Amino acid sequence: MNKTVQFFRGRQGQWKRLAKAFGDGTQKVSPLWMHCASLGEFEQGRPVLEAFRQQHPDKKILLTFFSPSGYQIRKNTPLADYVFYLPLDTPRNARRFLGLINPCAAVFVKYEFWYFYLTTLKKRNIPTYLISARFRPEQPFFKKYGILFRRMLSCYTHIFVQDDRSLRLLSALRNPPREITVAGDTRFDRVGCNILHDNTPELFRQLVREPVLIAGSTWPADEVLLERLAGDMPNLQIVLAPHQINPAHLESVRRLFSRWNPVFFSVAKQGHRPKILVIDSIGILSSLYRHGTVCYIGGGFNPSGIHNTLEAAVHSKPVLFGPSYDKFKEAHELIACGAAVSFCDYNSLLGALSLWMADPTLREKAGRASGVYVLENIGATAKILEKLAVREP
Repeated sequence: MNKTVQFFRGRQGQWKRLAKAFGDGTQKVSPLWMHCASLGEFEQGRPVLEAFRQQHPDKKILLTFFSPSGYQIRKNTPLADYVFYLPLDTPRNARRFLGLINPCAAVFVKYEFWYFYLTTLKKRNIPTYLISARFRPEQPFFKKYGILFRRMLSCYTHIFVQDDRSLRLLSALRNPPREITVAGDTRFDRVGCNILHDNTPELFRQLVREPVLIAGSTWPADEVLLERLAGDMPNLQIVLAPHQINPAHLESVRRLFSRWNPVFFSVAKQGHRPKILVIDSIGILSSLYRHGTVCYIGGGFNPSGIHNTLEAAVHSKPVLFGPSYDKFKEAHELIACGAAVSFCDYNSLLGALSLWMADPTLREKAGRASGVYVLENIGATAKILEKLAVREP
């Protein structure tokens, strides 16, 4: 089922399910409401949910998603008492939804700006927060035509931004938001927890060997480069974790790497350490990075950009990624501290990896820089929870 069909089908009958869960607004549940666009934003908001649950064990939590990719994977998460799609942003839906759930507070993650929901939250005096936000000059908030976007900013009780540049941009507005705090990025807290919990399957440990390149969240453009790399570096094992693991894409991966007889993890057996190991399941990649000699982050040739570099960096691993990383502050900073290299084509990828493979001291230095960078940026969740207030029903 494609995402468009899931988007609309998932919302069918939702008002009845909401009314059943919240008793037409009569049950006075007043949950904390967190909204995430998709799976990536959920991972960003997850440390706040976990900390809120510990701090307020008596409070219910409602989690909503806009995208099917987030909802389908996390609809049964134990971190929330209720998980729903967010109804479309209309005046009627905003009034009806907030009338039903009556939240004690609302938390939006990173880039979530829904005009009617935000203005209705403000009218109802519900504390509303934006966390892990990052602002850039080219965004409409800072353009002459951006009056509606600036009005949405005024609806937030408190905005927690990732960096000083975002603070300066917001503070320079004619009517800046009421409260702005540079808290950092909650993803550092999330990956910091990952290093304490090794979820690596035992079978994977038996299949992997040194040296190994762990290539995570790869797209077709990445996979073409990695196939060439397999030929030019015969001693290198490649663990490939495609971003999409639908049957059609996995079959294209099998054909692309056919000369190496790729082994898919779901059917792998002990006693064989393949040249190409394909991870065809979800939920384990963040732990697999710890076993890499070097880690490759996919998405660097897509307009949307690279995937999560921090999941690899927290394990003190050197990181490689393609040229589409401009929107990602952590990618710039990993490059600046010598922990990562961005490549623009196959030759620059081969050159960077060959240098690290030939000089273990240089490679280990880059890995240490990765780990230190992550550890120095942990702490955003505590700053947010310190200022997050909830309204009593």
